[in-house]
Amino acid sequence: MTNLQARPFVTRQESTTRALLRLSRPRQWHKAVMVFAAPAAAGALTSPVVLLQAAVAAVGFILLAAAIYAFNDIQDAPDDRRHPRKRLRPVASGSLSPTLAAVFGVTAALVGLAIESSLGLSTFALAAAYLVAQVLYVLGLKHVAVVDLMIVALGFVLRAAAGGTATGIPVSHWFLLVSLFGAMFLVTGKRKAEHVSARNAVSRPVLAAYPASWLDQVMTVALLGTALSYGMWAFQYLGHDVLRELLAISFVPFLTGLLRYGLLVSTGRGEEPEHEIFHDRVLQVAGLTWAALLAIGIYSG
Repeated sequence: MTNLQARPFVTRQESTTRALLRLSRPRQWHKAVMVFAAPAAAGALTSPVVLLQAAVAAVGFILLAAAIYAFNDIQDAPDDRRHPRKRLRPVASGSLSPTLAAVFGVTAALVGLAIESSLGLSTFALAAAYLVAQVLYVLGLKHVAVVDLMIVALGFVLRAAAGGTATGIPVSHWFLLVSLFGAMFLVTGKRKAEHVSARNAVSRPVLAAYPASWLDQVMTVALLGTALSYGMWAFQYLGHDVLRELLAISFVPFLTGLLRYGLLVSTGRGEEPEHEIFHDRVLQVAGLTWAALLAIGIYSG
């Protein structure tokens, strides 16, 4: 390693507050929307109390995720400095000292757990499980093939389950399976996109353990699992009333979105799932149509 690679790469001065904000990855906060999924699917978001409880749980998970990002950036700083994009992260670039990042991470974790504990023991247990799993991921499990995929996907499932416990709404098994397979589909697509990018070989060594053909197989299994689980959840409402049947119809744009995303990944995109989801026109139309059918089917009548 050269001296240039070993030293922090500072391109400009920035305030500590801004550096801490970047450390917490605001662009990833949208993942906390999974907390709203269970009450939304149950038609309960019209209740101010339920909405507030879900919002509080979401804030708690945002803080827990921020803590994980801080721990991860401290752990990965040496490798990040050799990555063309990640070298600009606050710790790797020298904008934040590892000590300050660690203090921020511990504080965010404690506050996040305190917030989740206010929503009941079950929600606290799920939040604690999320934190422990992610810490283990940062400390080494992210380098274990398959396990790294499962832990990342599990994070989405735990958020979804916490949305149910925080609001007192039962969560169906089909709903949890949709969360699991859907998360696995997105995570595997991200790994596949990273697999073809040589710049990720240093920051994510586990990529070397994944043959492209195997990632394709897992994506196929995850796509089928997501589609079938969602279909079982949506089609259970057939015959209840006319509006409820819109839930079954929502399967069409849902599947369209899955297939479209799979196509984007197969063409080398998908390294940043949120970018593709919010910038591809077909995904936008499919997503909006799906959301509209769900909203009408669940909240009308």
